[in-house]
Amino acid sequence: MNPSNLFILFVDNPVASAAFYADLLKRPALEASPTFALFALESGAMLGLWSRHTVEPAATNWGIGSELAFMVADAAAVKTLHEDWRARGLRIAQEPTEMDFGHTFVALDPDGHRLRVFSGAAS
Repeated sequence: MNPSNLFILFVDNPVASAAFYADLLKRPALEASPTFALFALESGAMLGLWSRHTVEPAATNWGIGSELAFMVADAAAVKTLHEDWRARGLRIAQEPTEMDFGHTFVALDPDGHRLRVFSGAAS
């Protein structure tokens, strides 16, 4: 089996979520429609945003238990992204803090999916 390379989040409004992620990732969607949008990530993986109203079979618990994690070089990069995302108006669920795996913070996308930024090593 090949490693996973496509991650899908169920969203309320794919058009609005695509605009959010285009701004966040600083790249346009590869594909966008009223029910689905697709982004290429730097890692080579893909991120899909599928309308929770049209996904088959139907899914529940939107945004609960979902987290995308972004590893950055160091604590300074965590701080920089935190300041940038706060200035863009993202909801912050966890302020920058030191944890056993490194420096981190958590923001939320419009559907409540967690967006964790972390340094990858304790600073």
